[in-house]
Amino acid sequence: MVSRTPAPVDGGRPRGGDAPRASRTPRVLRIVIPALLILGWLVAAGIGGPYFGRVDEVSSNDRTAYLPDSADATEVAHRAEDFTGSEAIPAILVITAPETLDEQELAAISDAAGALDGLDAVTGEVSPPLTSEDGKAVQIFVPLDPDADLGAATEQIDVELAADLPAGLTAHVTGPAGFSADLGAAFAGIDGLLLGVALAAVLVILLIVYRSLLLPLIVLATSMFALCTALLTIWHLAAADVLLLSGQTQGILFILVIGAATDYSLLYVARYRDELRHTRDRWPATVKALRGTLEPVLASGGTVIAGLLCLLLSDLKSNSTLGPVAAIGILFAMAAALTFLPAVLLLTGRSAFWPRRPRFAPDAEDAGSAPSAHGIWGRIALAVRRRPRPIWILTAVVLALGCLGALRLDASGVPQSDLVLTESSARDGQVALGEHFPGGSGSPAQVIVAEGSLQDTADLLLAQDGIDAVTVSAEDSPSGAAPVTADGLQAQGPPGTPVPQPTVVDGDVLLQATLSDAPDSAAAERTVREVRARIASEGLDAQVGGVTATSVDTNDASAHDRALIIPVVLAVILLILMLLLRSVLAPVLLILTTVLSFGTAMGVSALVFEHILRFPGADPAVPLFGFVFLVALGIDYNIFLMTRVREESLAHGTREGVVRGLSVTGGVITSAGLVLAATFAALGVIPILFLAQIAFIVAFGVLLDTFVVRTLLVPALALDLGRVIWWPSALWRRDHR
Repeated sequence: MVSRTPAPVDGGRPRGGDAPRASRTPRVLRIVIPALLILGWLVAAGIGGPYFGRVDEVSSNDRTAYLPDSADATEVAHRAEDFTGSEAIPAILVITAPETLDEQELAAISDAAGALDGLDAVTGEVSPPLTSEDGKAVQIFVPLDPDADLGAATEQIDVELAADLPAGLTAHVTGPAGFSADLGAAFAGIDGLLLGVALAAVLVILLIVYRSLLLPLIVLATSMFALCTALLTIWHLAAADVLLLSGQTQGILFILVIGAATDYSLLYVARYRDELRHTRDRWPATVKALRGTLEPVLASGGTVIAGLLCLLLSDLKSNSTLGPVAAIGILFAMAAALTFLPAVLLLTGRSAFWPRRPRFAPDAEDAGSAPSAHGIWGRIALAVRRRPRPIWILTAVVLALGCLGALRLDASGVPQSDLVLTESSARDGQVALGEHFPGGSGSPAQVIVAEGSLQDTADLLLAQDGIDAVTVSAEDSPSGAAPVTADGLQAQGPPGTPVPQPTVVDGDVLLQATLSDAPDSAAAERTVREVRARIASEGLDAQVGGVTATSVDTNDASAHDRALIIPVVLAVILLILMLLLRSVLAPVLLILTTVLSFGTAMGVSALVFEHILRFPGADPAVPLFGFVFLVALGIDYNIFLMTRVREESLAHGTREGVVRGLSVTGGVITSAGLVLAATFAALGVIPILFLAQIAFIVAFGVLLDTFVVRTLLVPALALDLGRVIWWPSALWRRDHR
């Protein structure tokens, strides 16, 4: 039985040079419609563009803000200010000397500390200098306004100390304010450096692909208009507290929109150029190109959006808010590629491709008629057809071996001091603090407990290894806190000084336990976990919070999200592929190949991180983000390939359809993969450990999908299985000749 020839995937152009029917659309509308579309995008981008400099108004890098509301650290953070009477963020000044500090130096330090009271960002009183036991260091607590620019505030403190301190003394600003300032400085390059590097990389690739001057600029404009409009929407949603925005989310949004919009644009441009060779008039060429591009772009973008929205199931708000933020970006990327780009190319026509204008040649051979007509990709397709089984087996074995490296990935979390990859004054200050004071000074574990259990809880804390001292918040104490020992509350001052009374709020008190280890260290996290376990075993109704507890709860929530969301993403994408390809077996194989590719990317990345880049570990969210991006984005290329293969299979049979599909889509998908890899690699210019790791994992994984999985593994599997790959669809049952 001879099968019917379906509408071609290239947009339905007439075969064999048939003359196209005259368009029924009035000529005026052919000009007005694209002009209105272009004008609309220009207005939206013009309004959204200035918001690049205003993202910090609606974003926050405070880790506590992203914890689940039910987490102990979240509840303690919300209630702690009721006991202390302040929302200030503490900056810890550590001043060190090579020898024991003399009276003159101590007096100069005291004067310098007093001068800090006059700074605009300082709210409340600066603490008196506290000298270490070895006499070689002093620490000072400076409360900073949480609404102030912490980067500018810490820089101003550095300037003041440099002017007031004697020569030979070294000062560092550390603590929560110091690390927040370092993060803010690291994210400062997102608006300028990140965008510049990403756009430059994309421009170079487009110039090589198109060998045209105007067309790459049109595609870049499509990406930037999509990004400006997405940012405008997201900014207002964040301002209305509908979404949470952070520097990390902002960077990923920029890269996703630029990469996705460029990929969709590449697909449309390839269809449009092909139609111009078979259609003299630009309008019918545009209509046919849109028809041929609409399904794969909507399927691809819809798959990415579905995968991203699975992040809404996350307990960690930094994950759950990334889902809708990135999904909005993908939505505008699709919209710009399917409206603005076609409108501009409709008005410019063949001139956009100068100097390589597509010539009208209706009698030329169809693009999909012979694999040999497609250069290197046609030759690759024919080579895969000759030995499909050895190719897919060997490829799968090599990828499986690469997966073994994933066992070396330590994704249990990293200290806050290691989040910034560049030089860090806060990190240096943390080291100096640990050398002369208990490592947790200034960032204590906070325990809220009933007043009646104050002493029992204090005794438990004092008996815990890893805790150096315990205090309780007390309003009538000069320092705002009173020491607690095994003998009860203690007075601070000369004999006869009255014992302060703890501050009681709703029947509870706030204990603060100074940790022996740095608050972001693994040892400090173990101490907090042990304290929580002992509190539970003693039946005490207490909650443990603070900087270390926040890290513990964040890591636990990330691990929970990873275990929950990864299977859900797989199930959702599998269902979408089944609906798209009208098959069960093909989607299952595509998912398995993508998961195999992800495992290899993680394995290679783990080895690179450990042995080449010497990273201290990884955040628990790194595997989750890498999985979501690689599976959702990597499956795009399989969608581009297999939708074309399916349509060619309807006309020519499965094995011939695979060869034709691979040869026709090879150039476009390869260009798209290079663009997406380059844009994600640009994240590496932001000196944040998490972004650098995501940049490498996704860039390497996309290249692996582009050049290995989509080029060798998937086509070879399809060729070896033949039409059974479409089981149980009607295509599987057809008897192809």
